Amino acid sequence: MACKQAGIAVLVPATRTSNAKADGRFDKADFVYDREKNEYRCPAGQALIWRFAGVEKGMTLNRYWSSNCKTCPLKDRCTPSQQRRVTRWEHQDVLDDMQEQLERRPDAMRIRRCSVEHPFGTIKSWMGATHFLTKGLERVKTEMSLHVLAYNVKRLMSLLGVAGMMEAIRAYAFLSALQRVFGAISLLFGQYPQKRRTAP
Repeated sequence: MACKQAGIAVLVPATRTSNAKADGRFDKADFVYDREKNEYRCPAGQALIWRFAGVEKGMTLNRYWSSNCKTCPLKDRCTPSQQRRVTRWEHQDVLDDMQEQLERRPDAMRIRRCSVEHPFGTIKSWMGATHFLTKGLERVKTEMSLHVLAYNVKRLMSLLGVAGMMEAIRAYAFLSALQRVFGAISLLFGQYPQKRRTAP
């Protein structure tokens, strides 16, 4: 939720905690949510209406179920309990939107494995799959920054070689110096604007 408010597009696969599908029963994904009515529609066509909301681990969860489960012909394929109850997080819309984005981009997880998970896996391996050596947010941030810097340098060396890396660093330093010079010049002219010439 915080990522959405900050304008960050997050692509994370949904976490499946239920064993219903593995046991040959209907999964939560088989229950369709109707936003306008605030209710679910089960595979048998019955409405699972909102019953109550509770707070668990700081999250507001809404509970839905139908009163017709006992006489449903699909009950054996749905739940061993008296009723099939569906739980919905108050911000479930955010997760649903993210799942829709993942379905529109089936290669997103493959790209993430190649571009994001590799650095973290490598750094974690360097750390010996253990905890940070320092304590406190600032110290941990510094330690992680050093790990990331070391990873980037090694990665750059493997891609460009030592000579190519040094050349790239010198070029970057030169461009940074130019940027500072032109920034100082722009600041100077901004402080001392030229007088406009008036027509004689």
